[in-house]
Amino acid sequence: MDQRDEQEFAEYFVARRDAVRRTAFLLCGDWHRADDLAQTAFVALHRRWRKIRDKGALDAYVRRTLVRAVIDESRRPWRRERFVEELPEAPAGDGEIGDAVATRDALLQGLRRVPKRQRAVLVLRFLEGLDVAGTAEALRCSEGTVKSQTARGLAALRDALGDTLDDLRPAT
Repeated sequence: MDQRDEQEFAEYFVARRDAVRRTAFLLCGDWHRADDLAQTAFVALHRRWRKIRDKGALDAYVRRTLVRAVIDESRRPWRRERFVEELPEAPAGDGEIGDAVATRDALLQGLRRVPKRQRAVLVLRFLEGLDVAGTAEALRCSEGTVKSQTARGLAALRDALGDTLDDLRPAT
């Protein structure tokens, strides 16, 4: 790559690294794996940087690479998810910050119990803000599959949250 391409890549990396890492965490549930997965996605992007004509599609390319990396990693036997029975107690918080942390933790715990494909759909649809067509393109599946996986994923998330779901709803 020439100097200009390196500079463009560096600017893109700096602008998007936190968002990509956050998406990776939502997909896999582990910050260390999220770092590895984000790095994998950016390395793949760097390798193909000169060949990418539509720079407006970079986010979609990185997102697709990230989702593929999560799926590939989950197939490896040493990457099987392991969960502890009990999480350490969260520090006591006051007011909205404590409630936000509790809500986020409950959501992340619920997402960890949702099957990987359904979790990927939920993260892309509701946390990344993609529509059905964008999610289908990122996962390379049909829009009907996205819709059915969304419905099943939401049901699995509701089951996983159980009584916690009532605690997450704002008081009226």
